[in-house]
Amino acid sequence: HVQLVESGGGSVQAGGSLTFSCSVSGYEATTVCMGWFRQAPGKEREGVAAIYTGGGSTYYADSVKGRFTISQDNGKNTLYLQMNSLKPEETAMYYCVVISMGGSCSPDLLAYEADFGYLGQGTQVTVS
Repeated sequence: HVQLVESGGGSVQAGGSLTFSCSVSGYEATTVCMGWFRQAPGKEREGVAAIYTGGGSTYYADSVKGRFTISQDNGKNTLYLQMNSLKPEETAMYYCVVISMGGSCSPDLLAYEADFGYLGQGTQVTVS
């Protein structure tokens, strides 16, 4: 069965950095949209970053452009998210997601379609 195992996250001071990883196993499709969305208590899901594995194109929410970097290690089926210059308002649960949407990929798509794909267990990020 499909498993997404996340690691990383934690607490950091404003301006600090964190790195996530998401190890994907059991998924047979070779071209999918993968990435992260976040959700703070009482707020809607917000797509953060996405990568289309078919060609490696990356996509970012405007709010994180220039600060976050998504990447993949195909040999290890692992996804990474490097987050720099973190802000207190970015405190949230971050979820790794894999969806297959026929070639479409974006952070918002990950957030909206996550329930039709596969999710990791989530990891808490607290920025103070």
